[in-house]
Amino acid sequence: MHSVAIDAQQEYISTEGSNVKKRFNRQDAIRQVVREKSIKTQRALVEELDTLGFVCTQATISRDIADMGLRKLPEGVYVLAEDLHLQRMVSTLVTGVVRANNIVVIHSQAGTAQGVAAAIDDASLPDIAGCIAGDDTIMVVCMTDAEAASLEQLVNKLRNVHE
Repeated sequence: MHSVAIDAQQEYISTEGSNVKKRFNRQDAIRQVVREKSIKTQRALVEELDTLGFVCTQATISRDIADMGLRKLPEGVYVLAEDLHLQRMVSTLVTGVVRANNIVVIHSQAGTAQGVAAAIDDASLPDIAGCIAGDDTIMVVCMTDAEAASLEQLVNKLRNVHE
């Protein structure tokens, strides 16, 4: 009898660990989708996750949104809590963004580039090698061209510019 109880407990722990891993993987995918696309509804998020191979319900996504602290911008687009400071800085101070291969050049109002660069660093965006800021220009070096394109898209999303 004791052996059966231990086996059941080990199976529960294994299943519970698997569920936690699935949740973390799904939440990583949510981070990626929210940063790369303009998601306005939970249904749209469920559909995007489905294309990435995550089968989940709107109720599950609702819990993930609460757990992750996602917020909606006034434009109705979801943004990650850790990106809110970046969003405020970008939406008020950034005047333009240009990409050349794996380098993204961000133009800002005079005297604000170092603050914007600090907000980029604080957001812990994936695959950014580093930022260099002058007075009104920031150079962000990404690991790949694709990651630079994602950063350019994110900055434009946060600026509320649809290109």
